[in-house]
Amino acid sequence: MARSFAHGNYSHTQKQARNGGGGRTARDEARRTLSQNFLTDPHEIGRVVTAAAPAPGDLVLEPGAGEGTLTTALAGHCRKVIAYEIDPLLAGKLSSRTRGDDRIKVIRGDFTAAKAPGEPFTVVGNIPYSATSAIVGWCLKARNLTSATLVTQLEYARKRTGDFGRWSRLTVAGWPRHTWHLHGRIDRTMFRPVPQVDSAILRIRRRTADLLPPEAMGGYQDFVELGFGGLGGTLHASLSLRHPAAEVDIAFVKADLDPGTVVAYVHPDQWITLFGHLH
Repeated sequence: MARSFAHGNYSHTQKQARNGGGGRTARDEARRTLSQNFLTDPHEIGRVVTAAAPAPGDLVLEPGAGEGTLTTALAGHCRKVIAYEIDPLLAGKLSSRTRGDDRIKVIRGDFTAAKAPGEPFTVVGNIPYSATSAIVGWCLKARNLTSATLVTQLEYARKRTGDFGRWSRLTVAGWPRHTWHLHGRIDRTMFRPVPQVDSAILRIRRRTADLLPPEAMGGYQDFVELGFGGLGGTLHASLSLRHPAAEVDIAFVKADLDPGTVVAYVHPDQWITLFGHLH
């Protein structure tokens, strides 16, 4: 279940409350602390729903439901939406507005402290920037997750999906079980308050069949850590510290890789080929 959301004094009043002389209201402070930037454009909300592609029988978990605009849009396409909101005022308002809708359940609390459902489910949300890593990590660990469609900072989504031409350790490490896709940019002016950077729709999908058997995953994780450790200067040199150089040479040929390739430019599929040969 979600944990308590007592994160300081969120006295939700519209009166001017001085905080260190800054002149912000308590609501302003809550939005800043909780990274609240609400997606307000109906077209962009529709793009998120389209990318998530919920089916009528799906169970959807929504982290950071906020004012509920995405919540109600999702409810029209799936069996049930469980909406998590850590801000008591917003959670209360959303709960009141949706009380008569059996398709929506609002939970006042922290999504990352919730227990994952024991049945297949998807995650869809316009998530707080500050909680991105925690929410993505929760999704990757959830056994019954089928997909996660998240509105994140554009740079984060591009980094995780290889859009810069480089691949991150997190993406490579999870590649046997999850794919990562970028479903386009969302201009920052589509949010209220307007953030400083653009966002993007990131979709993480659980593979229907893992690329490696469960018993090989631990070895693969160690393999990725060795490669990204940079101990040898290049991926080829790092792997040669633990494997015969001749075998590493053959593995690079099989993966169609130049020995001088910088580790970040090695595609996740090539990592799988390297591991398969060397293990």
